[in-house]
Amino acid sequence: MTPNIPEVVVAGLVCLDVIPSIQEGKLLKQFFLPGKLIEVGAATIATGGAVANTGVALHRLGISTSLMGKVGNDEFGRILLDSLKRVDPRLAETMIVEEGQHTSYSIVLSIPGVDRIFLHCPGANDTFAVEDIKTEQVERAKLFHFGYPPQMKRIREREGHNLAQLMERVKGLGVATSLDMAMPDPDAESGSIDWVGVLRKTLPHVDIFLPSLEEILFMLKRPFYDELQLRAGQDGMLSLVGEEVSGELAEELLGMGCGMVVIKLGESGLYLQTGSKKRLLEIGAGLIGDVESWSERQLWAPCFETNVKGTTGAGDCTIAGFLAGLLKGLSPKSAMNHAVAVGAFCVEAIDATSGVVPWEQVSVRVRERGDRLPLRQAPACWEWQEAATVWIGPKDRSRV
Repeated sequence: MTPNIPEVVVAGLVCLDVIPSIQEGKLLKQFFLPGKLIEVGAATIATGGAVANTGVALHRLGISTSLMGKVGNDEFGRILLDSLKRVDPRLAETMIVEEGQHTSYSIVLSIPGVDRIFLHCPGANDTFAVEDIKTEQVERAKLFHFGYPPQMKRIREREGHNLAQLMERVKGLGVATSLDMAMPDPDAESGSIDWVGVLRKTLPHVDIFLPSLEEILFMLKRPFYDELQLRAGQDGMLSLVGEEVSGELAEELLGMGCGMVVIKLGESGLYLQTGSKKRLLEIGAGLIGDVESWSERQLWAPCFETNVKGTTGAGDCTIAGFLAGLLKGLSPKSAMNHAVAVGAFCVEAIDATSGVVPWEQVSVRVRERGDRLPLRQAPACWEWQEAATVWIGPKDRSRV
């Protein structure tokens, strides 16, 4: 088999999800009575986490991808690796199998009418460390993407020093770096960490930072996040937040040192704000070919209208679409449109990645200019550019 020389290395959290089907009529209180047997249906078993979701999506888009996640030498680990091998045997070659560790898994209780309940074992993800990064593999790539550090104990320890050290080491190899987050648990250790301090240490070594709006509100504006949680109704927190909040957050993050900020806004789409030409020139591997067109941009791409079958992995796949656009040398507007198009393909399938199609089909969807989901409120001071199907922000270099 031809050796896999990757364009992208995707590292970070990986897990196995076990999802029993639960019929209508089951009540939450029935599930936690001592000695009671609850009959459920067949279980769906799927891989999850940034490594499996973003990594496999990039592979399906035609990007040569190497995966670095850690599993145990146990049955769940073998199931997870076999799942990757069925996509492409090479995807499992650089995964880490560690004796004496347990593979991370989640039992997902999706009781009709109730928010999902997760019984999660972090397993080997908690032991993933800077030393697990195979530098000889990474230095051959153009881009290194790391995902979900809040859910990885050793990576989040020492108030972010370990995460900063990891990203600094990789950036020192001359590789472009990107970082995705996950929501910290408010009631656990990850919820009490000084995330502002973590980001200040880490973001100077991150070229592309891709959090969700909820995640970054929690990390940077915890009192405001808590207030929104109390006020949020059925439409969720995002319905209460205007476009100015994304801009304020992006400005703060760029000020901490990253090259560009991509904020996932759920069904409201994708927000992009980029740094100066000087900062973008520091991005490794010549990833940004036309630095002039990418510097000091502020764009917002709405989601495509589509038949949603499942939202699992939608953010991870949207990230894959954006990173693939960078690797293919697209303009900022085109990269944003391709990103939300990949997200649309994702949600048209029940699982995270089986709906993702080859890049050529994504481009067809973008060219056909399908309908976009309307925003709850048109963003103030933004301009809709019909030809590019994106909103242009007031701080975009084309308007300043």
